[in-house]
Amino acid sequence: MIRSITLVTLLACAALPFSAASAALTPKPEHSISAVLVAKFITQFHYKKNKLDDAQSKIILTEYIDTLDPNRNIFTQKDIISFNLYSHTLDDAIREGNLTPAFSIYRKYNQRRVERANFALERLAQPFDFTIDEHYRFDRSEAAWPEDKKALNEIWRQRVKNDILSLSLSKKSDEEIQKRLGKRYERIKTRTKQVKSEDVYEAFINAYLISIEPHTTYFSPRTSENFNINMRLSLEGIGAVLQTVGDYTVVKKTIPGGPAEMSGQFRSEDRISSVGQGIDGKMEDVVGWRIGDVVALIRGPKNTVVRLQLLPKGDEDSPGKIVTITRDKIKLEEQHAKKSIIEVSNGDSTSRIGIITIPTFYMDFEGARRGDKDYVSTTRDTRKLLQALTAEKIDGLVINLANNGGGSLPEAISLTGLFIKSGPVVQVRDSENKLDINEDTDNDIAYRGPITVLVNRYSASASEIFAGAMQDYGRATIVGETTYGKGTVQQVLDLNRHAPRNSATLGQLKFTMAQFFRINGDSTQNRGVIPDIKFPTAESSSELGESALDNALPWARIKAANYKSYGLIRDDLSTIRALHQARTEADKGFQYLRAQAEVRKKILAKTSVTLLKAARKEEREKQRSASLTRLNQFRTSIGLSANKMSDLENDSEVASAEDEKFLEEIKNIRVKEAAAILADLITQPDTSVKITQNNAHDGGQKD
Repeated sequence: MIRSITLVTLLACAALPFSAASAALTPKPEHSISAVLVAKFITQFHYKKNKLDDAQSKIILTEYIDTLDPNRNIFTQKDIISFNLYSHTLDDAIREGNLTPAFSIYRKYNQRRVERANFALERLAQPFDFTIDEHYRFDRSEAAWPEDKKALNEIWRQRVKNDILSLSLSKKSDEEIQKRLGKRYERIKTRTKQVKSEDVYEAFINAYLISIEPHTTYFSPRTSENFNINMRLSLEGIGAVLQTVGDYTVVKKTIPGGPAEMSGQFRSEDRISSVGQGIDGKMEDVVGWRIGDVVALIRGPKNTVVRLQLLPKGDEDSPGKIVTITRDKIKLEEQHAKKSIIEVSNGDSTSRIGIITIPTFYMDFEGARRGDKDYVSTTRDTRKLLQALTAEKIDGLVINLANNGGGSLPEAISLTGLFIKSGPVVQVRDSENKLDINEDTDNDIAYRGPITVLVNRYSASASEIFAGAMQDYGRATIVGETTYGKGTVQQVLDLNRHAPRNSATLGQLKFTMAQFFRINGDSTQNRGVIPDIKFPTAESSSELGESALDNALPWARIKAANYKSYGLIRDDLSTIRALHQARTEADKGFQYLRAQAEVRKKILAKTSVTLLKAARKEEREKQRSASLTRLNQFRTSIGLSANKMSDLENDSEVASAEDEKFLEEIKNIRVKEAAAILADLITQPDTSVKITQNNAHDGGQKD
């Protein structure tokens, strides 16, 4: 399972000796008040009915320990046994606002971290033999806890050896390696001195909340103010949402219209290992840095350059790639729906397929409130694009929701309404089992022709509501990958509104209070929307998506809403699937994506690496050579020149025209196939349901 903990931006404190800094970590009165309020709201109003009892106490303890030491290389088995003293009392402690156990565990954690850093620094100064055949287990999340200090020392000996080897293979000098790793290990000690009481409380109370459900979170006052400000400013810099996972700052997602998304160079879960300023500024190693400090390096004035070294998730020996980004504000126009046309040749006929790409479900609420005549919204913009495409005489329409993480629920409902006469779109059930059916009440249909909806693993929330409704109404064929599977609704609560007067600022609680259900009764939660035709590049749900998160709510089903299908998609798609399979097997773009997916799958399955330098070097060169071969097979197929090995780590300021074309072609591989599938649906005979332009334009519902 995936554990992704967002850590707060810590403020620097006075450089106290460890014993003094650790002793200062005691709970404050406001933490006790906050804990009591959080427990009250969660037990009474959370969608998932959960008792705060002895059984839950044991789960909270496990979550808290795993939050602090997810890779099981800080605590020993003896430490874990000593913490079991609290396994049946944390429930009472939270209800009573007694945070002594949580702070006691954290102080032990800080002590162990300093011990580990000191050992790493001591071992760094000693030589290593890289001709010994041994393996370092870099992923210990499922390993047994180290038995004692001796076992911990062995783990950290191998970690230091692996750190040296990785940098050595990246052509760093011995002097540079010593300097960089020395700073990295010293930073561990610095971070222990910077921890404040509210950081401990936030970590503990979030362990309680994540033990219930992954989208329920507590935000301390400093997190609510400083951290969110930092993230907002970082979005104005490169357009990426960042999290701390272990020692790394990780790219959670890119924002449509931002420089990171526009570059096409970022993947979800990429790790940022170094940051450099300008075209040729020194790359600063940021492994182990606090997220606020990393954000401070990344953000900066508009039109300035920042360089990031990105390491792919799970690949401990990747040299990574350096991506050069020109900082800018999010370009809101890039988030707007856009249109294009793809012509698909099919025998003697050519189908004109309109494409509408919707990066997010947006609405100018302020403009709508003011009564602006031309305020923007997904539905209003899409209606205009449909009018333009209809005038251009398209034969069918692809709605591209790939990477659309959601947005405005009302927009998802009204967008569905452009393609149906009227009726229910989504059902919402709250914590008291009350059901609210959200409907489209507009009888107008803006487009009556055949449709495919393209989705992928990053299509979530509002995207899933729209795609699910279009599938249930029999209005569109869904193609691509199974969607993310987030089918829950969250509410943010200011704890001070419910606290005694004159209480210190307590922070905010975001908790899950409702769940979405499709009109057919299925939840979008966990399972997502399953395509009618699944692309061969589809990533496993165990790797990405809601089902990969700890304690995610399960899929559920309720009674279907009262609706009638249009019956405009085929009952039998076997012929269309066969054509799709033949096409994607021969297509160089899909061959490239499929090969990349296989490599990623193998990388994610690895938990250890060899520390034998010759073997490691050979393995790395094979991987890079294979990567270059895959890349060039696709590049040459679209008329681009082949890359050289040095181009894999290109650090130029501006991408060449060929690079831009390559990235654009990568983005369009799935879109072109979605258009080809729709062309097949239009032109291929079908004995079950005739999908023709005339039939589709009837627009009436089946009785």
